[in-house]
Amino acid sequence: MFSGCYTAILTPMKDSTVDYEGLSKLLDFQIHSGASGIVAVGTTGESPTLSWTEHVTIIQRSIDHSSERFLVIAGTGSNNTAEAFEATKKSSDLGAKAALLIDPYYNGPSSVEIRREYYEPIVKRFPEMQFIPYVIPGRTGTQLMPQDLAILHTACGNVNAVKEATGDFENAKLTRRLCGDHFEILSGDDDRTYEMMTTAEIGACGVISVVSNIVPNAVQEMCKSIMEGQFDKAGRLADALRPLFQTVTVKTDESTSYGSVPCKARNPLPCKTLMSILGMPSGRCRAPLGKMTRKGVQFLLDKARTVQKNSPEILRPIEKFFDVDLQERLHNDRYWRDLCYDSY
Repeated sequence: MFSGCYTAILTPMKDSTVDYEGLSKLLDFQIHSGASGIVAVGTTGESPTLSWTEHVTIIQRSIDHSSERFLVIAGTGSNNTAEAFEATKKSSDLGAKAALLIDPYYNGPSSVEIRREYYEPIVKRFPEMQFIPYVIPGRTGTQLMPQDLAILHTACGNVNAVKEATGDFENAKLTRRLCGDHFEILSGDDDRTYEMMTTAEIGACGVISVVSNIVPNAVQEMCKSIMEGQFDKAGRLADALRPLFQTVTVKTDESTSYGSVPCKARNPLPCKTLMSILGMPSGRCRAPLGKMTRKGVQFLLDKARTVQKNSPEILRPIEKFFDVDLQERLHNDRYWRDLCYDSY
């Protein structure tokens, strides 16, 4: 059901309020580019800083705008089971057929607690919906282990997939062994998707992608090529996309009067910054996310310029759909100088 490229669609902002017109444009771009579907209100959609009213409205508008044309997966996870249940109920009432539930973050439940006190009470109440657990310990500080995922999959016929973002291939291989051949593993890391899909012991069937906000056609084509056994074509696309995959998290060392400081710009900040540079609806992130450093923006520019130089067809759909001149935007500082801090 979930094979292919699903875009973890970002939430465009205008003056820190949700830009619903921009959201519609981004959804149309995804549809036009052939994405398999989108996840509404995940991490890339700034779920930590959206109110629950905004959550539900974005899911509703995404379903109303797009559900006849591709699959809309509602992001309904929380570190609070009651909140996640209520968001899932509202999404179900709106017509959502699938939901992404992130492992509960910060409060640190064990794997058995995650299964018994979070996933099971929700997924059993909505048997008509398909659920994708989202396992990303680097964000949550906890993890649904493959053994508990297998128990959940066996007990609940509507848990047939996982978004695997542990960064641990052995964990993914264990998930495959325990959950079986028909269980769907979706990559949660753009830069690991090709290897996860081409490693037989993992056998991922696609990706829930950040970079596909920018280049959905190319990411979808890479996944499709792998599924069709066109590995040379898929490998070329993976190589062409690698500079963009490297922008999901941007790490720099910044100089201060007190010494060097490591700085990590995490999703969705680099993606939104690059989309703004390219002329796509994006806007800035809500606080406490702010701006990138000048070094960080230069890193983004270098990677985007590399793709534009070596594989211009990757970015060409942006020029056509949004009517922009990427050569101009990537080389004129007026498009990015306000998107970074003047100094550290």
